Amino acid sequence: MVKQSIFGRIAQLAKANVNSLLDNAEDPQKMLDQMVRDYTNNIAEAESAVAQTIGNLRMLEDDYNEDIKNARDWGNKALAASRKADEFRASGDMVDAEKFDNLAKVALQRQMAAENEAKGAEPAIASQREVVEKLKTGLDQMKNKLNQLTSKRNELVARSKTAAAQSQVHDAIKSIDILDPTSEVGRFEEKIRREEAKVRGQQELAASSLDAQFNQLEDLGEQVEIEARLAALKSGNSSKPAIGASGTVGSASTVEEADFDKL
Repeated sequence: MVKQSIFGRIAQLAKANVNSLLDNAEDPQKMLDQMVRDYTNNIAEAESAVAQTIGNLRMLEDDYNEDIKNARDWGNKALAASRKADEFRASGDMVDAEKFDNLAKVALQRQMAAENEAKGAEPAIASQREVVEKLKTGLDQMKNKLNQLTSKRNELVARSKTAAAQSQVHDAIKSIDILDPTSEVGRFEEKIRREEAKVRGQQELAASSLDAQFNQLEDLGEQVEIEARLAALKSGNSSKPAIGASGTVGSASTVEEADFDKL
């Protein structure tokens, strides 16, 4: 019963479909890791069971060989006793002849018993050999399946790491994409543009204020010239200043053209 149970487990594990198990697994890598551990433990148990089964077979074979040897030895003893009996009978010693014939019969009886023992063990040995061969085959299949699992696990881990690396590289490239306005570079560029625009606004504002100051200076110079000419007229100095010496006259105050007609 124990042997059949072990054989059934080995056969079931050897026939397991790795791809089917992975398709139904939420986390294939964890599933494979667990399967590798389970297979490793089952293989260790199977190896122990197979070794024990082989040991039992060897014991049966030893007993069988011992029975064959005993049968052969008893056959030789029966032959030796029969010849001795013939010698005594030839010499006329019927008592010893009868004695050794009886010994030959006993030896032949024991030879037959040993032969029957050996013959009776042959079916058990044949069956045990068949079980051992099946167990060995199943064990080899389990080891091959374990190699497949290990290879599949390593492949999956490598693919997972590659995918993670590709995702990391993609994220890194995306974070420095100068054409992407949402990237760090895009946000930094937008900040600089706003600062540059602010500086231009300040420059324009400063330039506008400076122009106003110059205009005020020009108006003040013109008023000074007018006051100077008026003072000259009142003093009787009617000399005319050089044309273009300073500003233009006529904007000292608001004057109606009709007022000149009254002069």
